[in-house]
Amino acid sequence: MVSASDEMLVENLLSKYPKEFKNILANPKKYNVQIIYTQINRDKNNVPSFKQYTYHLNPSNYFYPASLVKLPCSALALEKINKLHINSLNRNTCMQTDSMYMCQRRIQRDSTAQNYIPSVGNYIKRMLLVSDNDAYSRIYEMLGQEYIHDELSKKGYPNIYIIHRFDINCNTQQNKCTNPVSFYDEQGKCIYKQPMANCSREFKNPLGCVKMGVGYVDFNGKMIHQPKDCSQMNYMCLQDITDILKSILFPNSVNKEQRFDITKDDYSFLYKYLSMYPRESDYPKYNMKEYEDSYKKYFMYGSNHKKIETDSVRIFNIVGQSYGNLSDCAYIVNYDRKIEFMLSAVIYVNEDNVLNDGKYEYKTIGFPFLNDLGNVFYNYEFKRKKEFLPDLSTFKVR
Repeated sequence: MVSASDEMLVENLLSKYPKEFKNILANPKKYNVQIIYTQINRDKNNVPSFKQYTYHLNPSNYFYPASLVKLPCSALALEKINKLHINSLNRNTCMQTDSMYMCQRRIQRDSTAQNYIPSVGNYIKRMLLVSDNDAYSRIYEMLGQEYIHDELSKKGYPNIYIIHRFDINCNTQQNKCTNPVSFYDEQGKCIYKQPMANCSREFKNPLGCVKMGVGYVDFNGKMIHQPKDCSQMNYMCLQDITDILKSILFPNSVNKEQRFDITKDDYSFLYKYLSMYPRESDYPKYNMKEYEDSYKKYFMYGSNHKKIETDSVRIFNIVGQSYGNLSDCAYIVNYDRKIEFMLSAVIYVNEDNVLNDGKYEYKTIGFPFLNDLGNVFYNYEFKRKKEFLPDLSTFKVR
């Protein structure tokens, strides 16, 4: 239960910066702003405790999560591989995707991977480094609707609703049907084959009938003058994605049932690619002209277009950007100054309130807001006194 004082800490802090936040604080409903700031304190044994402060947090206030769903799906994919207990099967094993139904794609090579071998590991890298949508669709197909919902529900997330690929050519029924997937060892022998699956269960949006905007442009380019029905679109509230990131970064801080069943090496793998800049990756390889350091680092750097020179500050995060919804969920550290905190936020920047028309205020309102928000809480943490400074060596994974 969040107290009034918990809510006011965030609002009072932001009100000290009227130039950056006055307009948004005056119109929280228009911008659909939600914020979670998590304070982390360590004891003498470096064990963390968490204190959460919020602003307008409301799980019933729908926003489209977009790429935020890539984080739980990444962890679930690693978990599924481990649970199969098959020799030679790991995140780097060759995974080929077949097609047997409408909307399905056959994938036998990955041009971004070393030796062009498609794998769960490389798909996760692509998702975490540059929020790659094709990579997400392959992982979604490898998991399937039932596995995603059943496993997340067991972990305490019964209201997360992930029911579609990121492919505009797939309808609701087609997204129920997932491709055959096969894994091959280094000698080319098939070591696991997963048949095509058609989900027979009906998963429903926990918020019921959800609508956004005053109109939208459909996939044929036609303007529809009525709110867009989002009931068959993914849903995940800000609290759930915050808790999932926390469970991945601090698995011992949550009950065993809430943790993902992944290895220590899997955790290090996730930490590395959650915090890495695209230019630092060899496979996949990304050009900084196309993917700036700030490409997926909205807090503190969202409006920055230059190379980030400091290596003492790292941001472990996942972001979402679609239909005017801009979100970031992050753990921010400074290794040298012993700063650490979590910050999650979403803002809706769509002045005409028409979806899918390509007219959003990401650059003029959204990115500056998240950029400023990250810096305000970073500076607040810089000044905050702590009894015990954190040992952050676990997160130095490069």
